[in-house]
Amino acid sequence: MTPASKADEVVAVLTEIADADDAAQLQRFFKTGPGEYGEGDVFVGVRVPAIRKVAKGFAHLALDDVDALLDSPVHEHRLAGLLILVEQFTRASRARNRDDDARERIAQHYLAAVLRGRVDNWDLVDLSALYILGDWLFDKPRELVFELGADDDLWRRRVALLTTFGFIRRGDASTTLDLAARVLNDRRDLTQKATGWMLREVGKRVDRGLLLGFLDDHAAEMGATALSYATEHLDAETRVHYRTLRRG
Repeated sequence: MTPASKADEVVAVLTEIADADDAAQLQRFFKTGPGEYGEGDVFVGVRVPAIRKVAKGFAHLALDDVDALLDSPVHEHRLAGLLILVEQFTRASRARNRDDDARERIAQHYLAAVLRGRVDNWDLVDLSALYILGDWLFDKPRELVFELGADDDLWRRRVALLTTFGFIRRGDASTTLDLAARVLNDRRDLTQKATGWMLREVGKRVDRGLLLGFLDDHAAEMGATALSYATEHLDAETRVHYRTLRRG
């Protein structure tokens, strides 16, 4: 079958379970109006748990077929394509003899989708970057993370930040701390939230002292949202201390 016809099978399943009321709610939730971060995105009304089930059912879809989904204007089609990539990458990673060739192909395919603007909303980023790039790059040079983080594009920068979550989960906070320091001046809400979230995870999963050291050095220059996210699990006295540094 042609790539388009294989992708059409996925689209047909998603269309069958779509709900118009959910579509309207998702359009609002993901800020698709003029001037909003998701401007122009199209939803048909399928929730994430249902899309995950569809993705598992099409886990062996060829990469060319996945591209047809990623190039769709419909949000749920793109998310299905990304979840299929995550499923394929995870299976290649967990094979008895880890399939590094497959991991490389999938990661490069994912990166190409990021660079051509198909991973273009926060849920699409958050449900894919850490599981693919965050695993693939863990034992490799990480210049790519900083290249994506230096890009002014909101979604590429968020991909970079969420990629470091994969490192955090394996006990390595170094890239997160370096990248967070480089993007502190980005006051866009979704960058602020992602930066603060990753810093919080450093404190929770790796070393509280690393987080506090970062805050000692940078709290005064952090945006309010990033600082709030980074400190929300700390005790009240400590939160007040760092907020005072910022105001000061």
